[in-house]
Amino acid sequence: MADFKDEISPAVINALASELHRAWDGFPVARFRTDAGAGLAPLTLLARVNHVAATLGRAMPADFPTAAQVLHRAVDSATFTGWMTLPCGYYVADHGIDQPDVALPALAALSPRWSSEGPIRVFIERHPETTYEYLRRWVGHSDEHVRRLVSEGTRPRLPWAPRLRGFISDPGPAVALLDRLHDDESAYVRRSVANHLNDISKDNPAIAIATARRWAATGSDRAAWVIRHGLRTLVKQGNPDALQLLGYDHTAAITVTDLAVTPEAAPIGGQATITFTVTADTTVRAVVDYAVHHAGARGPRAPKVFKLTTTTLSPGRPQAVTRRHQFRQVTVRQLYPGLHRIDIQVNGRVLATTRSPSPRPTPSEHVPANADLSRRPGTRRGTGPRRMPLAPANGLCAHASTDSTLSSA
Repeated sequence: MADFKDEISPAVINALASELHRAWDGFPVARFRTDAGAGLAPLTLLARVNHVAATLGRAMPADFPTAAQVLHRAVDSATFTGWMTLPCGYYVADHGIDQPDVALPALAALSPRWSSEGPIRVFIERHPETTYEYLRRWVGHSDEHVRRLVSEGTRPRLPWAPRLRGFISDPGPAVALLDRLHDDESAYVRRSVANHLNDISKDNPAIAIATARRWAATGSDRAAWVIRHGLRTLVKQGNPDALQLLGYDHTAAITVTDLAVTPEAAPIGGQATITFTVTADTTVRAVVDYAVHHAGARGPRAPKVFKLTTTTLSPGRPQAVTRRHQFRQVTVRQLYPGLHRIDIQVNGRVLATTRSPSPRPTPSEHVPANADLSRRPGTRRGTGPRRMPLAPANGLCAHASTDSTLSSA
């Protein structure tokens, strides 16, 4: 499988050169292809994007308004699309930062080809009032990609981009924009609004809940989906106000029994099956999650909550839940051997748990993130399978599968 960074490849650079030459016959195609391709191989994806953007700075007209017109003409071509357009947004951010009235319309024009959510952030920081004027206008734009840019570009915690500290401290200006987008006709836009609300909830949960309540009062089904998705982190945290807003009773009389995890030890690359039974005294809506307390180099880590299911429980009708949980190394989380405690959480309360984790693993137990896992999972040369001991109902890290089942016990 090709490396993700190869989305910015010599072939993409060649295609970008052809598109820009079509828009401006003075574009130095040969020089750009040589300069942009030089030193490309060892660079990461984002480094490649920045490298190509810097090369554009030496190839495009020195007068930025003139260069912006080249980009506007390029957008008229149906084949000017995809990965080749990503460096163009960063070129605009680098060379148009002092001319926001020229640069921001260029970013809006590029967004239908590749979202300008990353490049626009420097304008929010440097020219907040001017940028906010454009954002207010774009809320009513006919193109869903530009409307989405309003929400996605102002997300305080957008992945792969610098955080917007001002909106973390005071999300009010961004919320005013979201108020006009949460019931947008486009699901693409609404998903961005939900992710933005989720960002807000991480730093300002009270504001996120107050915003969600205001949207819920409209009675819109589209807004209801945005609220459910946007409060997901607070639901995982067991926030009573968020749960109540979504119709889950944090104090409901619910019990969890028969918690078991098999096998009791699992290798990296293997899986374990979690089973338990949920019972309620009255009819009640329930959101069922489980949390894994991963073993760390210096003791257990903060729990990672995984979604299981939502259901309606009826008195006298226990429901059995089963989940197969995969254990594999991922780049964002290092696996360590040791006991991994599991909690079962229903409507925000932990109702069942396994025993406490074992003591901190010794350095010799450390499994490097770049360990060779091409051999049989859980093995080392010259040894038998290396298995992760689980507490008597335990799982390790990793991307839980979505094959949970719900049936009558």
